[in-house]
Amino acid sequence: MFSSSKLKSIDFYRKIPRDLTEASLSGAGISIIAALWMVFLFGMELNNYLSVSTMTSVVVDRSRDGEYLRIDFNLSFPALSCEFASVDVSDVLGTHRFNLTKTVRKFPINSHLQRIGQEVHPGPVPNINSHGDAQVEEDIPYEQLGEGAVDLNQNTFDLYALRFPVLVVNFHAPWCTWSNRLKPSWERAAQILAERYNPESDGRILLAKVDCTQNQALCRKHHIQGYPSIRIFRRGHDLRAEHGHHDHESYYGERDTDSLVAFMTGLVPPPVVDGRYAIEDKSGGTDPTNSTIKRPAPRSGGCRIEGFVKVKKVPGELMISAHSGSHSFDAAKMNMTHHVGLFSFGNKHSWRSMKGVNHLFPELDSDVDRLTGEFFVSDHENITHDHYLQVVKTEVISLRRRKDSEALDRYDYTAHSNQLQSTSVPVVKFHYELSPMQVLVRETRRSFSHFITNLCAIIGGVFTVAGIVDAMFHNAIRMVKKMELGKQF
Repeated sequence: MFSSSKLKSIDFYRKIPRDLTEASLSGAGISIIAALWMVFLFGMELNNYLSVSTMTSVVVDRSRDGEYLRIDFNLSFPALSCEFASVDVSDVLGTHRFNLTKTVRKFPINSHLQRIGQEVHPGPVPNINSHGDAQVEEDIPYEQLGEGAVDLNQNTFDLYALRFPVLVVNFHAPWCTWSNRLKPSWERAAQILAERYNPESDGRILLAKVDCTQNQALCRKHHIQGYPSIRIFRRGHDLRAEHGHHDHESYYGERDTDSLVAFMTGLVPPPVVDGRYAIEDKSGGTDPTNSTIKRPAPRSGGCRIEGFVKVKKVPGELMISAHSGSHSFDAAKMNMTHHVGLFSFGNKHSWRSMKGVNHLFPELDSDVDRLTGEFFVSDHENITHDHYLQVVKTEVISLRRRKDSEALDRYDYTAHSNQLQSTSVPVVKFHYELSPMQVLVRETRRSFSHFITNLCAIIGGVFTVAGIVDAMFHNAIRMVKKMELGKQF
């Protein structure tokens, strides 16, 4: 058994009898200063322990290869019609998706980028199998087919539109291959309908044509961008009209003579009743294909394209262009000026999920969508716009979010834009490339053991330093007193 005397021998804190200690004013002052300093340092350490610090690091992006990245966009084209506007996606793995419509919406806009109508038909322009008559009787010249389609121009168009209840116009261009293939069947169909419904005695329907190379202002007025474009104009006071004219329609059906005649016959209104035509669209019926071969014509020459697409996390591009497998486009007259209302990467997060990390955004760059709000103007027609985007993923892990929730991620990107003139139809391309690295922003909090260690260091350190200072000050005073006593003797 250890005796009490042996235990006392290992005492680190040996006591000095009270009658051997001496209090001093200097020691009291230093003690007060040391106590206040310890309280101040304790408060600073406590605040540091309760606060959360942010740690930023760059790590390898370990996203799975099978994951897809969402791209949200809102693009306005004041000079591109919604009729042929197409959203295409491709990537380096060979993925090619053309004319996406499931998650994309298109709205007509005016030159001030203001929406002026309802959503444009979401489906693509139907593919046409027959672009004209398979065989043309070479022994019958077109001149012997009758008058055929009436050639209209800027001065005569409105006169014919007001005169006939139904006016079907072929807007064409002589240089266009599809227009030249349509021409024989269009003339034959016009002659057949003229024989059935004489324009002079009957006058219920008329087939006409407009050469857009000679009547550019007229074609621009009716927002013609693809050739040939077949428009259906109606007249009548018993139907809704705007400025004396009805909202006209576009025809996307087969272009052989039989198909044209069958469709146009369905447009013919009943005979005159009580001095007016009771216009009735018999081409609608219950035919489910009618919505694909006949749609409302564009109300303006501009288009707003909004929506989202999901792409693989590999380099690729999103392209906006005028596209159709049965129409030609005049590249010299295409203007791809556009305004970027939104262009962002990544999933949209709810307000509730964002609430826990809003305080972290000052640590990050708030301007993550570099292109949003930018306006890109073509100096002249036939200009292709290329946007090159370098995308970096940022993952934020906040202590304020629930433990069972996943880390919040967002995507930042840098953008470089360029204009290029080419001989082909101009487009707008967004080239994107994802960085293999990601930025990790993590909130951290100091451990309690670290807090206790620092607290002990503060108390012990201040107490020790104050004791040393007090001893040095006390010794200095004693030496001064001894020197004064020495001088007296």
